[in-house]
Amino acid sequence: MKNRKLTLIGIVILSVFFLTLQQSCRPGENKSEQLNNSFVFKEKLSGYGFFKGKLRDLLPKKGVIPYELSTPLFSDYTVKDRFIILPQGKSVEYTAQGPLDFPDSTIIVKNFSYINVQGQKIIIETRLLVKDPADHNWKVMNYLWNAALTNAVKHIRGAKLAITLVDNNGNRHKTSYMVPNTNDCKRCHNNASKLMPIGPKARNLNFVRSGDSVNQLAHWSARGLLKNMPDLEHVAQLPVWTDKDKYSLENRARAYLDVNCAHCHTKGGDAFNTGLFLNYEEDTPAHLGVDKAPVSAGGGAGGLNYDIIPGDSEHSILLYRMNSIEPGTSMPELARSIIHKEGVDLIRQWIDNMPKKK
Repeated sequence: MKNRKLTLIGIVILSVFFLTLQQSCRPGENKSEQLNNSFVFKEKLSGYGFFKGKLRDLLPKKGVIPYELSTPLFSDYTVKDRFIILPQGKSVEYTAQGPLDFPDSTIIVKNFSYINVQGQKIIIETRLLVKDPADHNWKVMNYLWNAALTNAVKHIRGAKLAITLVDNNGNRHKTSYMVPNTNDCKRCHNNASKLMPIGPKARNLNFVRSGDSVNQLAHWSARGLLKNMPDLEHVAQLPVWTDKDKYSLENRARAYLDVNCAHCHTKGGDAFNTGLFLNYEEDTPAHLGVDKAPVSAGGGAGGLNYDIIPGDSEHSILLYRMNSIEPGTSMPELARSIIHKEGVDLIRQWIDNMPKKK
């Protein structure tokens, strides 16, 4: 009788074990995701319900916050429409350095469009950056728009698109626009091995948007979207690189390099090993490239010896690489297939106006 009872107990234990194992292995179920409420990217952009009316018009619904940057990243003269979606009842925490501290479940939306030769705005791609509540880390996904501009579909592997675009001065450019794959996005957004936003820093948002009358950060603070921000006079402001009347050549050039280069060329960034740090706060000449020999440029240096030679942009590696679209030479390495003539001219003037060594 005793052995029979032990056998029955054993059968019950084994039954419970196999039932638990079977439930944990059911197709389509991920127990950890269910427990942690992990974010799952939708297949189509329309599935999020960010916009009202025709999707291509990008008219934000209530709770979808449009924003702009004082000095934006150059991406082949594309037009960018940016939005932030905060979880209901949550706000952004002010930070003096680096990106603002966004709450879990924040979604940052960036749409890339170009102006064609008929003057029409053609949307190419939409990138989402999401702060996953499951692990508090940022996740990224690209969405590629269809030819009819009725929707955009999740697109992981990247693409090259032959387009002809018109820049701000009416010049035409034929190019192969590069839609990055998600790993490319992770390279630029990487800091200390963690994915991070690049643009939405307090200093980049501290200005009055075109057509508005109120400072962007002050507006957010008044609406309760941003908390613990000091008085605006105590908030740093990144110069507008195109504003010659308000800002010096030095400040405009440094702002341009900060936005276009410093996400990689900073401590913890993808190009940390180069020793070239181009963030706006950097004040050590050698870290900015002045009379500094390259560490890992290889053939990309074009046979030149120093990143920056004061008063001599023609022989400075920094300008040489900005003024190229050759793979292995051009900088930035990603998100650009056209030389940014206006940006190159700015950095050329900045280097040429540096006092030469005596």
